[in-house]
Amino acid sequence: MRIKNGLHAIKKRNKTLKKAKGYYGAKSKQFKAAKEQVMRSGNYAYVGRRLKKRDMRSLWIARINAACRQNDISYSVFMHGLKLANIDLNRKVLADMAVSDAAAFTNLVSTAKQAIAK
Repeated sequence: MRIKNGLHAIKKRNKTLKKAKGYYGAKSKQFKAAKEQVMRSGNYAYVGRRLKKRDMRSLWIARINAACRQNDISYSVFMHGLKLANIDLNRKVLADMAVSDAAAFTNLVSTAKQAIAK
């Protein structure tokens, strides 16, 4: 005989319904609808975690570019100058420096300009 109301089945349903808490309508109350929405939400969350990395990188680039323009240099020329000067700072650190420590960023820009001039 097949057991439909076993302890593990109830735990599994409750786990799914707990994840679906706050969803609109039947998606938070009925197991079948909740299961579909929880799976779809999981996919969206997975994709979103990857998109967040992409969005943050573009934000950092925009901040670095704005700071570079204030120092009369373009972003691409600045990054090329850093590479020639063997300065290995990632975009996250450069963006933070551009926002919080403008003097140090200006020194980096001058170093990059000197490396290109050579």
